[in-house]
Amino acid sequence: MKTAASPQPTVDETIRRISLAYESLSNQLQAIARYVEKNRDRIGIEGIREFAQQCGVQPSAIVRFSKRFGFSGFSELQAMFRENLYKQLSPEGCYTARIRNSITSANHIPSTVEVAKDFLEQSISGMRDLQDSMNLSTFQNAVELLSKTDCVWIAASHRSFPIAAYLEYALQHTDKRVMLVDTKSSMHMGQMHSVRKNDVILAISFLPYAEETLAVARNAIERGAHLIVITDSGLSPLAQLASVALVVHETTSFGFRSLCNAMGLAQSLFVSLAYSLELSKTSP
Repeated sequence: MKTAASPQPTVDETIRRISLAYESLSNQLQAIARYVEKNRDRIGIEGIREFAQQCGVQPSAIVRFSKRFGFSGFSELQAMFRENLYKQLSPEGCYTARIRNSITSANHIPSTVEVAKDFLEQSISGMRDLQDSMNLSTFQNAVELLSKTDCVWIAASHRSFPIAAYLEYALQHTDKRVMLVDTKSSMHMGQMHSVRKNDVILAISFLPYAEETLAVARNAIERGAHLIVITDSGLSPLAQLASVALVVHETTSFGFRSLCNAMGLAQSLFVSLAYSLELSKTSP
């Protein structure tokens, strides 16, 4: 149980802890964990009975779940989600307002150079965490799926799109057919008609999880494709659909989430694939 002096955890930190502990939870607590991941905005406004009903459990299970992750009870858990919801809905959600809030709430006003150094330090720390926490067998499974397929589809939107653009460029250096799904002009579902059995779709999405990417992933699976995802939680909607889920957590500095870890993971995936493909050509 948290003490009064303990810092208030963030929603992202709590979701990450839930994701890491998921396999060790009972069936009831796993059901609650899945609901929390997919409906985090609703938790801030739902009563405990409605919450429990949606999860198919008794209210007492919600209390046990809350205490399992360090809260005194459901009310304290809900307060954290409610505060997060208020922040999302307020005008302070934009980038300029986040910076302004960092300036007005700081005891020391950092210089622009200090801001840049802090951002880079946080990114370096995040890369080290990625290196230490990467699931090697899962990563190897992703490389093997990509090695065996003739065609790779790549889907991402919004903040995740730069990673997709890099992967399209990199994978063109292999003999794979590479298709970047067009989510910008709403042509993505039409493209799915060309997906074939045993194609691989590589989907990238982070909270709040782009609906276009989810729709593409579901449609590709229905057509017999294998889904590899890069996402921020093992409980994300994409991870639940995936043949292989590569989970990556980003650091935050001055209200900005870095893309360093996700881009580093994507580059590592390509380099490992290229090595595997070349190795298969030289092996007797």
